[in-house]
Amino acid sequence: MSSKNSESKSAHMFALTPAEIEQKAEAIGQEKANLPALKTFILGIMAGIFIGMGGMFMLLVKSDSSLPFIVSTLLGGLVFCLGLFLVISAGAELFTGNCLMICGKLSNKYSWAKMFRNWGLVILGNLVGSLIMVAILYLCNYSSGNGAQVGNLMIQVACDKIDQPWTVLLVKGLMCNFLVCLAVWISFAARSITDKFFSILLPITAFVACGFEHSVANMFFLPMGLVTKISGFVYTGLANLDILNLGGVLYNLSAVLIGNIIGGVVFVGISYWLAFAYKKNKDKLGTNEPAATDDSN
Repeated sequence: MSSKNSESKSAHMFALTPAEIEQKAEAIGQEKANLPALKTFILGIMAGIFIGMGGMFMLLVKSDSSLPFIVSTLLGGLVFCLGLFLVISAGAELFTGNCLMICGKLSNKYSWAKMFRNWGLVILGNLVGSLIMVAILYLCNYSSGNGAQVGNLMIQVACDKIDQPWTVLLVKGLMCNFLVCLAVWISFAARSITDKFFSILLPITAFVACGFEHSVANMFFLPMGLVTKISGFVYTGLANLDILNLGGVLYNLSAVLIGNIIGGVVFVGISYWLAFAYKKNKDKLGTNEPAATDDSN
């Protein structure tokens, strides 16, 4: 008996295998699909706040113009990891990560309606949480940090995110959530908080450093830049301010949101489902086993 217990404890120390990760992704997706609406919305708000905190930290670091480009870029990406680390460790509902719910849907664990219901509530919650962080930073005069360089960067980041072709933003959104969902996927294999931290470190640092576009982060960066611009902040050296308006915000988000869905759903969720779950589900259908779809509630 003690030998079996020892073997069980030993196995528990190791990270999950890729096939086990896919099974866990389905189970987590099923839990998310069946969360009550209010709980889903509140956890969506928390995720929006957490990602805003990561953006807040990044703006502070990158406002130091004395840092060499590569140092500033890498440090900015590193500290932005705070956002996703809080999401996966403290618990919250982040739309980009929830794109992995496609695994459970393809295995008939829940309906399309339940998946889209989760996405809709989470996107709305993420937006509310992001705007809460914008309000908090505005009220605490965060833009005055580092001799007002933080405020200048807030506006410049927002302008730069809008001043790009729509298709470029879409592909940047795709690459972003390819990396974000890989980070979340790896975190499913984690056995400890330390494991979770290191599982997200490189993918998230990479997406930020490479300048890819995250829809929830942009729900923070774009309104933050817009509010800073219209609040009377004295900005310097910025030439493309006219594009920073509500239309510009929606222009960016429309492309990035679609790109994020493609990157997370197709490049991670569907790819791994085909690799590890397609044959299993095909075999079930071949034996005429009943589908496991849960359409309750």
